[in-house]
Amino acid sequence: MNNEIAAPSGNAQPISPAGHFAMRFSSTPRGARLARRLAGQRLDAWGIPYDCDAHHALTLIVGELAANAVRHGRVPGRDFHLALVCGATTVRIEVTDSRTEGVPAVATSTDLRDTGRGLLLVEQLADRWDWHPRRDGPGKTVWAQYGLPTGYRPTAAPSCPSSTSTTVAL
Repeated sequence: MNNEIAAPSGNAQPISPAGHFAMRFSSTPRGARLARRLAGQRLDAWGIPYDCDAHHALTLIVGELAANAVRHGRVPGRDFHLALVCGATTVRIEVTDSRTEGVPAVATSTDLRDTGRGLLLVEQLADRWDWHPRRDGPGKTVWAQYGLPTGYRPTAAPSCPSSTSTTVAL
């Protein structure tokens, strides 16, 4: 079995100053992992390098929101959608699923369960987060905004090439 997948092309459209990335993923743990990996690659391409605190925080936020979409927002046969928008001072992450019931809620820090603290991490890392009903069908979008450190400016990046494919090891 080949552990590499060709990255889809043509979904990224640059905006000022750094970019926009949007893609659908299967509502499986593997889809959530792939969303986090591709988000990390896109952040690095935008000039937010792998070894900085902002990159670590942003990929953790993507990972938690994607995992929640898979665990709590999954509808059989429906994908979840990830969108990243990188502006001059902030990065916005949006994860949309197809399940309408269930409002995202933060667990308390005194909760002794082994799971359920994903949004608590998001709340601590992001400057703001919230959710709203999905605009184009059933479901909801959970979003988070992360402010880039003062003086930090991501670089402009070209859109994903449409004529070549990139492989991503899983």
